[in-house]
This record gives sequence, C-alpha cells and structure tokens, in this order.
Amino acid sequence: MTTILSVRHRGKVAIGGDGQVTLNNAAIKHEARKIRSLAKGSVLVGFAGAAADGLALLDRFEVELAKYPANMLKAAAELAKQWRTDKVLRKLEAIMLAVSHDRSLLVSGTGDLMEPDDGIMGVGSGGNLAVAAARALKKHSELSAAEIVTEALAIAGDIDVFTNAQVKVEVLEAGS
Repeated sequence: MTTILSVRHRGKVAIGGDGQVTLNNAAIKHEARKIRSLAKGSVLVGFAGAAADGLALLDRFEVELAKYPANMLKAAAELAKQWRTDKVLRKLEAIMLAVSHDRSLLVSGTGDLMEPDDGIMGVGSGGNLAVAAARALKKHSELSAAEIVTEALAIAGDIDVFTNAQVKVEVLEAGS
C-alpha cells in the first residue's frame, strides 16, 4: 500500500505521496513516483493500491479528461461510472485522488466520488493518519499547503509500516 494526501490551503492545493512499494510484507522500492500531472499540468493525480491498477486508472482518467477538458468533475464521474460497471475495471485494486485548481476529488472502484469539506483528503494505508496530522497542522501552524502535506506524510510514515519518508509533493494554484 502507500499513502497519498492532498491539502487545499491559502490559495494552493498540494498533493503528495510516499515512495514505498511493497510486495506482501517486504518493501521492494523506496522512491516510486505516485503523483502524476495530467491535462497539460492542470490536474494532479495520486493513487494508492496495486501499481499496475493505479496506472491503468490514470490512463483511463486521462482519456476522460481529454473528453471533458474544462470539467474534472465530469471526467471523474465518468471514470467512477466505468470503474463500477465494467467487469474488468471492477477488479482493479486502487484508489485515486485528483486535484485541479478548483476541485479535490476522491475516486474509487465502488463508485465513490467525494469532495472533502475541509480541503484535506488522504488514501492508502496511512491515509487516515496523514489526514489527522494535516488537519492539526492546518489549524495550528503557519505552514503552506506543500509543507503541511510533507509534514503530515512524515508523521504517517513514522507510524504506518507501509508508508516511508521518501515524499514527493506537487502544487497547483487553487481557485477561489
């Protein structure tokens, strides 16, 4: 598993993930890149779960973004619908976070398409740990969105054995 976290704060949205790839109970890679830029840099996506499944979802999401270039919500809804109804896609074991300048979305294979109330969302084995840390940091510090993501992922990595400290963070300007 892994941990992906997104924070929308002070006019920016940051998304980051750790670099650990595990096979059963062994860490086999430490610096994987789990955040991707899509739609000419206007959408950032991170995934947790099986790597091949996550990459397959990114490819499908990119197709939907090309169909609906100005509407990430519509593209994500179409992906969620396909993912839930297609017999092959339904077996994919991954979960995805997608952010644009104005939206933050969680997309899952069960048809979930959620937008957080507070601009913070996390997935993966350390997702809830990272979300809790990010909420506290956002409320009680002067850190930027990227710094909150970095610090919260470090906290999650100290607790969750499937999350490491090799964090990569990407940032977009947020909308109003």
